[in-house]
Amino acid sequence: MIRTLLATGASALALGLATPALADDHTEATMAEAKDESPTMSFGEWGFDTSYLSSDIDPGDDFFAYANQAWIDANPLPADKARFGAFDLLAEKSTYDVKAVVDELVSKPASELTSNEKRIVDAYNAFLDTDAIEAAGLAPAQPYLDEIRGAETLAELVTLWGKPGYPSPIGGYVSVDAKEPTRYSVYVGSGGLGMPDREYYLDETEKGLSIRTAYQDYLTFLMSEAGYDDAAGMAQKVYDLEDSFARKVAWDRTVRRNRDLTYTALTPAELQGLSDNFPVAAMLVSTGFDKTDRFIVGDIPPTAERIAELGLDEATVQKIGGGTPAMFDLIAETDMEVLRAWTLKNFLSNNASILPKRFDDANFAFYGTTLRGVPEQRDRWKRAVDATEGMLGELLGASYVERYFPPESKAAMDELVANLRVSLAESLAEIDWMSEETKVEAMAKLDTFDPKIGYRENLETYDGLAITPGNPIANSMASAQWSMADNLAKLGEPIDRTEWFMLPQTVNAYYNSTKNEIVFPAGILQQPFFGKDADLAVNYGAIGGVIGHEIGHGFDDQGSKSDATGALRNWWTAEDRANFDKLGDRLVEQYNQFCPLDDGETCVNGRLALGENIGDLGGLSMAYRAYKLATEGKEVPVIDGLTGDQRFFLAWAQVWRSAYREDALRSQLRNGPHSPAMYRTNGIVRNFDEWYEAFNVTPEDDLYLPPEERIRIW
Repeated sequence: MIRTLLATGASALALGLATPALADDHTEATMAEAKDESPTMSFGEWGFDTSYLSSDIDPGDDFFAYANQAWIDANPLPADKARFGAFDLLAEKSTYDVKAVVDELVSKPASELTSNEKRIVDAYNAFLDTDAIEAAGLAPAQPYLDEIRGAETLAELVTLWGKPGYPSPIGGYVSVDAKEPTRYSVYVGSGGLGMPDREYYLDETEKGLSIRTAYQDYLTFLMSEAGYDDAAGMAQKVYDLEDSFARKVAWDRTVRRNRDLTYTALTPAELQGLSDNFPVAAMLVSTGFDKTDRFIVGDIPPTAERIAELGLDEATVQKIGGGTPAMFDLIAETDMEVLRAWTLKNFLSNNASILPKRFDDANFAFYGTTLRGVPEQRDRWKRAVDATEGMLGELLGASYVERYFPPESKAAMDELVANLRVSLAESLAEIDWMSEETKVEAMAKLDTFDPKIGYRENLETYDGLAITPGNPIANSMASAQWSMADNLAKLGEPIDRTEWFMLPQTVNAYYNSTKNEIVFPAGILQQPFFGKDADLAVNYGAIGGVIGHEIGHGFDDQGSKSDATGALRNWWTAEDRANFDKLGDRLVEQYNQFCPLDDGETCVNGRLALGENIGDLGGLSMAYRAYKLATEGKEVPVIDGLTGDQRFFLAWAQVWRSAYREDALRSQLRNGPHSPAMYRTNGIVRNFDEWYEAFNVTPEDDLYLPPEERIRIW
């Protein structure tokens, strides 16, 4: 029950674009048609293919389109993609690379496989064998469904929710304590929604109503499969329960970003005191969290005193739901039959990909097509790779690194990180809105940044995780059990600073505030982000900007609340924090003006995306200064008629090269902490004086901002 709600915890901030995979794109390549052929990429001779520059688009009007539109026009969205671009193309390449590892193992005689290799082969084949899945029907799932149906009391159902692999509306995990980063604590929060966010339940627009109708149709299908005679009637009751979660429990996404609001430390007795009717003790025993002395609850509504202390306005307060206390009470007053139906629904939906095809198809029809506009399901073998990585990813990562990650890439990254740290240190020394007192704290934080490049040395071997040939449901449950046990084992132990929350083959990066670390898996250290033979300006504008982005998360509106040790602590003077927040507010207003859909009604949520936008703005600022440091005293050539500064900014635009389906873009605007790709380009460069000079941008151009309106924070 207490299951992971936030994946790696509230402290990890990733680079990617959100929704399906963390991705974007650039290059002249289209996806290879052959199913066994990896996608190809082309970046010209120095890292950017100038044939894709649009001669009929003024860079000052739309820099993103100037650099990317010709590629987008030449590369229609694949039928299985909600978004497609540089990130996605590289993520696809990673999938093909991992498949090459798996294919080699699958082709070996069983007698020659090591035990670890056999687990990989069995997990992959079990997911891939749709004929066997179809023939088995619901039989592999039946023991778990029967357990759910057999829970007669709330305590029995809560005990079942606590078992790994079973869905629960209350979730939790063990992670580094944000205020005491030398220890592990248990984080707890509420969830329970079947649609991506509470706003889907509240949206009264025509689009919102059509999504809810489609969702209720999906619920009816699941209730029918679960054996209810009045499937539509029970579907309505399950929907009504989730609607109550949305209206009475859930917090608005913008409020959930506020780390001052999402940290409330409770003792076990205080946690149990949140509800007189919910069996909290049964929950803790079932999950194994009864052995800790501290719970961090992420959604305790603030007191009036706390609201005043944080200076929250009434509009913000109205976005705060009842949280875990309200969830406890709501569950306690809900009919058991409805709670069982909710649990059955989620078990079937969560496992749809490894149940008979009708489940997989119905799940994709709603979550893929209705929500994101994707017409076709992803190839089964690609999803088999993903599923295998989800269970045994670091075993595959060891082979991936050996094949695809040359040592010189890590050495180049070490140099880039070092230059970016120097860049930020110089910037900190120069900024005029921060006092010397706060600068000392900021420099201490910068000095203790822990960069991790490529992969961790002690890759996981998943000892004790048994994989059953031909039974993907059993494998999924076993993996959940292993992961929960592994997570629980942290309690009472020293902090493991070698742990990573991404696989080596992942195309992404992240910053973790509680460990003050920036992490760059091997998968992202390829073009368009980094090329060992690419022009220096391109590498700094691409991977330099990405590294700077992750460093920048340590100094964004939320990451800046942690100090050099990783502790959630205010290390700012009141005046400095006010100055910083004013700059952030100005950036919020800039991004709120980007309204691409529904006749200007659906816009970027500048407040929700603030952390990522500060990361982009600060990251590119660091990268530009670092590029100048790296080329100081050197002659920077003009290449293909482009200056070094022009190539630098084009590399940034190329990283975010992407096209979206309309529904996917709408979902990104509503739910994503990342701005859509076009604004991660245009919204950033228009704040750089150097970009104006490089591309001769004038007041007549659409992206022009007067100098006094341009924002530079770090």
